[in-house]
Amino acid sequence: MGLTNNSTGAALNKKGFGQSSSVYRKIAIAGNPNVGKSTLFNALTGMNQHTGNWPGKTVGFAEGICRFGDKTCMAFDVPGTYSLITSSPEEEIAKNIILSSDTDAVIVVCDATCLERNLVLALQIIELGKPTLVCVNLLDEARRKGIRVDLKLLSHRLGVPVAGAIARKKNGLKDLSDATESLLEGKFARGERQTKLDNAEDYVKMAEEIYRDVCYSEKADAHSLDRTLDRLFTGKKTAYPIMIVLLLFVFWLTIVGANYPSEILSRILFFIGDKLGDGLTHIGLPPFLKGLIIDGAYRTLAWIVAVMLPPMAIFFPLFTLLEDSGYLPRVAFNLDRPFCKCRSCGKQALTMCMGFGCNAAGVVGCRIIDSPREQIIAILTNSLVPCNGRFPLLIAIITMFFIGTSGGFGASLASAMMLTALIVLCIVATLAMSNLLSVTVLRGKPSAFTLELPPYRPPQIGKVIMRSVCDRTVFVLGRAIVSAIPAGIILWLMANLKIGGVTLLAHASNALDPFASLLGLDGVILIAFILGFPANEIVIPIIIMAYASKGALTDYSSLNELKELFIANGWTATTAICTMLFSLFHWPCATTLLTVKKETASIKWTFAAAIIPTAIGIILCATVNAISKLF
Repeated sequence: MGLTNNSTGAALNKKGFGQSSSVYRKIAIAGNPNVGKSTLFNALTGMNQHTGNWPGKTVGFAEGICRFGDKTCMAFDVPGTYSLITSSPEEEIAKNIILSSDTDAVIVVCDATCLERNLVLALQIIELGKPTLVCVNLLDEARRKGIRVDLKLLSHRLGVPVAGAIARKKNGLKDLSDATESLLEGKFARGERQTKLDNAEDYVKMAEEIYRDVCYSEKADAHSLDRTLDRLFTGKKTAYPIMIVLLLFVFWLTIVGANYPSEILSRILFFIGDKLGDGLTHIGLPPFLKGLIIDGAYRTLAWIVAVMLPPMAIFFPLFTLLEDSGYLPRVAFNLDRPFCKCRSCGKQALTMCMGFGCNAAGVVGCRIIDSPREQIIAILTNSLVPCNGRFPLLIAIITMFFIGTSGGFGASLASAMMLTALIVLCIVATLAMSNLLSVTVLRGKPSAFTLELPPYRPPQIGKVIMRSVCDRTVFVLGRAIVSAIPAGIILWLMANLKIGGVTLLAHASNALDPFASLLGLDGVILIAFILGFPANEIVIPIIIMAYASKGALTDYSSLNELKELFIANGWTATTAICTMLFSLFHWPCATTLLTVKKETASIKWTFAAAIIPTAIGIILCATVNAISKLF
């Protein structure tokens, strides 16, 4: 199956490349996972790229325009693979792209710090007979570990051109470009490698032999530091305590760092809203329309931006730092055993971690799971961990009712500890539900998978901040903004339109009050979660609007004022606990459910994704409320 097809060509034209991809020479950039393949691809293509899917598959790969000398090429960042003997959809697609008759050449990216393992794939690709270039990447890390690679001898032994690079610093790209241009022109004659290898063991033996010839280490054990850290981060006695402490640290920094920026941003945005309202009044806009625009759409939007942006601007970079340093794969390794005991897949640990940022992103991330059964389990349980949009409500309630608003290190640490305990509860619920699904409607045994633990690397602070802000913060905030505007309009209408002298919002909350009281809540809280279906971030604004009975959001300057409002409307410690539990376990937001529908192509599984967390929340809240009444 070729890479050039009508849909791909159409996508390229829409991107403004000006012509079909069939005009370009096609270069596949292949390699093992975690060798810097995507970093090299990004360095070569810059912004001239987009993500495509292999026809008939949901596995994505990036494609983009780059130049090698005077030749314009279409480069494909194919999924990482360890071998052309495939065992997953990603590896199958990588193999298909490499083998495709449309692929003119292959650049095989290898990690200089673990060249022996990477050479197995390189040898397999070279045997295909296609024009091939080997790029030995991460030379800086190799030097730091005392590893030296003789690139000229490696080229002679492999029989193909070899270029060294430090892709993330864009070092060596000129030599790589010149070598690729010569390769495309057919100017490189094969060297020593002429013989065919018969089986997988032959490739491994040949890789070991070449590695011994071309690499030497200035240190007795070049990987001793990595092994020491792994004994600490993945050890039986230390792995889980360290995971909990790091989680606690991330939440503490988020709580401490977000308070003041949120308050300042809220004041600025509400001040702007007041001035916009004055301007609309001045030009004679009817009060009804002014209320709809300013008190409904704008104020809801302002609240969400003020509440969401500061925590996300802290949480996502911290999360990305852990990812960039190589720690997150260790989290997946540590959680592989409990997930396997639940008859699920260890990769679910990674998709669960993605859910802390955005459940919709976590659902999309479930594509990395090969087994359809385990993929469905991961999708159905992803919303059992709270996304970024639920943290403001959790932090506010913890601070108001259990820690105090006096501030200081002790209060912030206690808030982080309580929030961490809630997250651990969510992880336990995820494991328990995964196990229940595995022994009932989604029976089966856990599948095995290969998880490479990449070397520890000093994170690139600047790129981490840019990537977390552009790829995650802006994405999640944009999703919330799109949901907030129509939700704010509906909310304002319900808070201002009256039937029999009572607002629609009050009618709805009164109707739900009997059922909500069984859960330790009230009708206002429950209707807030229902109306917060477009985005979890607007739950608190709805509660405030309903309690204040002002028909518009009010900017409460302190949590003390907010606590007084809640207590005046009957809140107790039980109400606070049940509200937090229901925030953790209730139906996913609209975007997440739409993503579930797209990924599963099933109304049944989409319905299940909404029912499962909601049922858990109802059971937990009813139980806590019943126990509270007993004691």
